[in-house]
Amino acid sequence: MEKPKGGQLLQERSLSFSEASLMAGTNTKQDEMPQWTWTLKWAALGSSVGAAVPVGYCTGVMNSPAELMRSWCNETLIARYNLDLGESGLELLWSALVSIFLVGGAIGSVVGASMANRFGRRGCFFICGILLMLGSISFYACRPLNAVELLMLGRLLVGLAGGLLTAFMPMWHSEISSLNQRSTLSPLCPMGLTLGVVVAQVCSLRSVLGSPENWHFGLAFYGLLVAVCYAPFSWYPESPKWMYVVKGHKEEARSQLQQLRGYTAGSSALQAEIDEMELEAASKVKARGLVQVLLDPKLRLPLIIVCAFLGGQQLSGINAIFYYSVSIFRKAGLSVQASEWANLAAGSLNLATSMLGPILLERVNRRPLMLFSTFFCTVFLFLFSMMLYFIESYSWFAMGCIACIFLYIFFFQFGLGPMPFFIGAELFELASRPAAMSLGSVVYWICNFIIGMAFPTLQKIWGALVFLPFSVTCLLLFGITKRYLPETRGREPFQVAPLVAFGFKSKVLLTRQMMSQTLT
Repeated sequence: MEKPKGGQLLQERSLSFSEASLMAGTNTKQDEMPQWTWTLKWAALGSSVGAAVPVGYCTGVMNSPAELMRSWCNETLIARYNLDLGESGLELLWSALVSIFLVGGAIGSVVGASMANRFGRRGCFFICGILLMLGSISFYACRPLNAVELLMLGRLLVGLAGGLLTAFMPMWHSEISSLNQRSTLSPLCPMGLTLGVVVAQVCSLRSVLGSPENWHFGLAFYGLLVAVCYAPFSWYPESPKWMYVVKGHKEEARSQLQQLRGYTAGSSALQAEIDEMELEAASKVKARGLVQVLLDPKLRLPLIIVCAFLGGQQLSGINAIFYYSVSIFRKAGLSVQASEWANLAAGSLNLATSMLGPILLERVNRRPLMLFSTFFCTVFLFLFSMMLYFIESYSWFAMGCIACIFLYIFFFQFGLGPMPFFIGAELFELASRPAAMSLGSVVYWICNFIIGMAFPTLQKIWGALVFLPFSVTCLLLFGITKRYLPETRGREPFQVAPLVAFGFKSKVLLTRQMMSQTLT
């Protein structure tokens, strides 16, 4: 008997899932729609404020008090070990303190897939909270105990938490929400990171917690958010899909799903979602590791998209812009204090624009948003680089540079800011989702590390032209989006998978009817 071909299997599975999805939509209309229950709201907001905000806080909190911390490190090493590092040694120590956070992020991302499959999404959230709290304690204790080692340990711990967070949280939010709620929840993780950076900018001001006496309080301040948001940990829900498909706890998954959606016990909408999970469980596809995902040709294109988006977001220069913005504001004629406040204004604009994410993603398709964002980021980064290079030629170029910074930040948050974090949850099915998002998170942290380490050196060599490669990166992301990104809004991953199953030969804009004909 002839075995069915891979394309036929893919088509059969896609059609069976599509039938279940169609039944789900019909039954939901006849019965009841998923509600915004308190369980769902608390899971989304509590996890974002309790984990994503602290990670973003740790990303931005060390910029303002950097000189104070460097002096303290030098004085502490001399007092405790009679070790005078000198200027070059102190620079190396500071680079290590900055980079170990990014190294921790890469390590946390690598183990994120196995931890998400073994302990669940809620379990990863718990582990993330432990790491963050231990990091906060280390930050608080380093100055009274005169221990540079605790400062280094704290940076490593929060880095591990950050890597784990970017690997599991967008996936968790995607799996606890229904299809029509997903667009609202998806950008909460990047929004939390952005909010954390702005809060850190405020707290690290010298007039707040960035003074010589209080900078260690500033580093540890986020621990209050962790303590408050993790106190009612037992109220946080686990992913029903993980419980049902991976662990086989079907009754618990049903109960959890009913609590998340607000369905009645005999609801046909509830049964429709259970039927969808049963189809996926019946396929007996086991959770895949990183190697299996890398070797599967059907997953090659979506994996490239996820890694390109997450890595490209960092290589688009958003962090470098914030590193360089104070000096740009100074060149424009602003005072030191005014430059710091302008930098805070740029961070606030970044946050304010990111808050439009849930509204935009709920109403506008993914492809046009990403195309719009990457195109204008390309344009304004190019203009910024040119104006900065010729800033002495025309007096108004200085103000033009400031305008380009703010416009770049504005358009960044339309797509390039939030979308890379959750696009993997919409492209990959449950079995391969943790590994794919974990690998994308690794690329994200590696590119973050590259920018943090290489940007100062490249800036000295290339000057203002260092921003041209960032513009090229945005242009490449525009091309990848236009040619290879399928529309995922309003679609389940099993409906998207056939569109990207043929690698670079995939035709991602095919309609459902054309897709069926191609597969046959």
